[in-house]
Amino acid sequence: MNKIKKKRTRSDITFNIINYAVFAIITLICVYPFYYMIINTISSNTLSANGDINILPKGIHFENYKQVLKLKGLPVAAGISVARTVLGTACTVFASAYLGYMFTQQKMWGRKLWYRFVVITMYFNAGIIPLFLTMKSLNLTNSFWVYVIPAIVQPFNIILVKTYVESIPKSLQEAAEIDGAGFFKIFYKIVLPTCTPILATVAIFAAVAQWNSFQDTLIYVTDQKLWSLQYLLYTYINQAASLATLVKNSVGGGLNMAALATTQTPTSIRMTVSVVVVLPILFIYPLFQRFFVKGIMIGSVKG
Repeated sequence: MNKIKKKRTRSDITFNIINYAVFAIITLICVYPFYYMIINTISSNTLSANGDINILPKGIHFENYKQVLKLKGLPVAAGISVARTVLGTACTVFASAYLGYMFTQQKMWGRKLWYRFVVITMYFNAGIIPLFLTMKSLNLTNSFWVYVIPAIVQPFNIILVKTYVESIPKSLQEAAEIDGAGFFKIFYKIVLPTCTPILATVAIFAAVAQWNSFQDTLIYVTDQKLWSLQYLLYTYINQAASLATLVKNSVGGGLNMAALATTQTPTSIRMTVSVVVVLPILFIYPLFQRFFVKGIMIGSVKG
């Protein structure tokens, strides 16, 4: 059987060229800031501070990373950020899956009322001061759990999972009920394995939000042992000049021209700490990318 070859017209070729060009420009705009940060961290610090590094690195060295990783509190803050991201993401995914499934069950008492009660919190909140007082009354201030508990229930994620569960044929659940499966067994054996794409999407949202968050540390935490990596980045950026002087003094006063190129500057501090914080979360997305598009599309088709 001969394959029918579709003849490409001149307008099709023109459209493809324009389309690829536009997306190439958008990709470049998105990627260049990260590339700019990285090449400035491995280039001569004097050239970087003068704004001479734009396209290619010059005077390549890796001393910035060695010095920044020695900054006080960085390992502890990294551990806090990793712990809150892993635990917070797991709790958010489980809560979103369970509540999304519950809100699709006709047997649930007051299902529509509770669903609307959850959704309305997307539009209204009491504000920072009442929220702080609530956290304080619950003894969550200066506690690791202030990073996890308030972020467990996310209405947007619940809506995505609920919509996805509604796309699953009801015959699967009905067949399981006929075979004697209970409510929780259906949830673990039928719903969770089927909802892998949307749960991966929720995991990406939750992980990025947890890793990038620093305002909760700013508002609720004063104990430096509980500072997250992002908040430490925030303080380091604000104190970049004094940190550069501190590192310079620790290296020693007698600096030659070769050593001057690797001596910390406010710019090198900002760039290097930013890269250290941003890179880990950039490696998360490729792991879930194959689920992301399918999950977000199916989870948002129905209203």
